[in-house]
Amino acid sequence: MRKLVTSTFVTLDGIMQSPGAPSEDDSGGFKSGGWLVPLFDDIVAQAMNEVFAKQPDLLLGRKTYEIMAAYWPQHDDEEPQMNSAKKYVASRTLDRVDWNNSTLIKGDVVKEITRLKELDGPELQVHGSGNLIQTLLKHNLIDELHLLIFPVAIGHGKRLFGEGTNPSSFKLVASKASSSGVIIARYEQSGELKTGSL
Repeated sequence: MRKLVTSTFVTLDGIMQSPGAPSEDDSGGFKSGGWLVPLFDDIVAQAMNEVFAKQPDLLLGRKTYEIMAAYWPQHDDEEPQMNSAKKYVASRTLDRVDWNNSTLIKGDVVKEITRLKELDGPELQVHGSGNLIQTLLKHNLIDELHLLIFPVAIGHGKRLFGEGTNPSSFKLVASKASSSGVIIARYEQSGELKTGSL
């Protein structure tokens, strides 16, 4: 069974909405888009290069798919594997996906993603895709969280861990900090939440 890994830019207060530009996702009146840009240093860039060096298959929600599909076909010289990678798109509203090597997931998304995990192949990576991540968390389908935690707080917006997240435990398997204060951490899911008294 191959791993399903989410790779997420997130603020200290758990916001993942519109990290790269104001126009990415302004739903809900979000006006703080582009919050990662001043802190995106060489170490963060290297960490993302390492993620994509695994030549993963991509699992994307509609919004992230539309953002990527609008950009990468015109920038093949930057990251050729973005266009050649297999892409699975979970959407309730799209009727078709035209970006190279893209397949639309309709119907029972949880069942289809479970099937995809059972296939031989490279790592399945989720980038952005906040609504999809909520579904994956609810059904315990994430094997590893790759978090890039930026030293900013916004106070409103779409959260990485939204309502309905199952109480669960994670194990830190790797971490480092960038020169701009970004913490880059990998967590593996390690079962149910354990509690006690102190």
